[in-house]
Amino acid sequence: MRISRTAPWAAGLAAAALFLIPATATAGPQRTAATPHAAAAATSVDDYYAAAQGKTGAALKTALHDIIKNQTTVTYDGVWNALKVTDQDPANPNNVILVYSGRSQSKNTNGGGVNDWNREHVWAKSHGDFGTVTGPGTDLHHLRPEDVTVNSTRGNKDFDMGGSPVAEAPGSYTDADSFEPRDAVKGDVARMLLYMAVRYEGGDGFPDLEMNDKVNNGTAPLFGRISLLKQWNQMDPPDAFEQRRNQVIFDTYQHNRNPFIDHPEWVNSIW
Repeated sequence: MRISRTAPWAAGLAAAALFLIPATATAGPQRTAATPHAAAAATSVDDYYAAAQGKTGAALKTALHDIIKNQTTVTYDGVWNALKVTDQDPANPNNVILVYSGRSQSKNTNGGGVNDWNREHVWAKSHGDFGTVTGPGTDLHHLRPEDVTVNSTRGNKDFDMGGSPVAEAPGSYTDADSFEPRDAVKGDVARMLLYMAVRYEGGDGFPDLEMNDKVNNGTAPLFGRISLLKQWNQMDPPDAFEQRRNQVIFDTYQHNRNPFIDHPEWVNSIW
């Protein structure tokens, strides 16, 4: 299944409301907080970003970090149940959508088998060597369901264009040092990585994650290529699926947002 990515940013924000689900819709999270933050339900998007309004460049990045660092953490085991809600197929509540494959698959087929789905770290956990520690290793804003084999093929590669077709992920390509996701999620990938680069600045015991314009970043806390990710952010704007996901994470799990889903124009303002 391919999710349409043709909605413009402004229209997409309105459309997202049509896809919101109650916090109790499916399997619940395992969180360090017993109840959602009261502000999560009451704060408008504009109010949430009030401290960032009017800023650009490094000042905007700092303001956004100060906003989104306030979050409830999810355990790595809790990620399984959370993804069954955040990535639910809007056409089939029993399934999730696999991020690179685009396939709609039963929520109950999560695990380690060849055709199961597992937890893909879009910001590969080796880039900064944070593993599955609660924090960057369990942050739902960059964790997505994916076919086990495709997840292994992607590995810890940076993102770039070209290579050979990826089996079980139509429209995706890979070579020795990079991975290219299908067109329908190129923008999603960009915005997830850029969220991580703003959220984790090294001040809370986690690595300082940053963007560069290279591949082969290895275990350095760096991800590339930023020039291409900026293009992907523009060519594939947020749609209702991505915006609904952002809202569910905010309302039900972490109580923070990905600012580049709400304001894609901030990407070029910072980078």
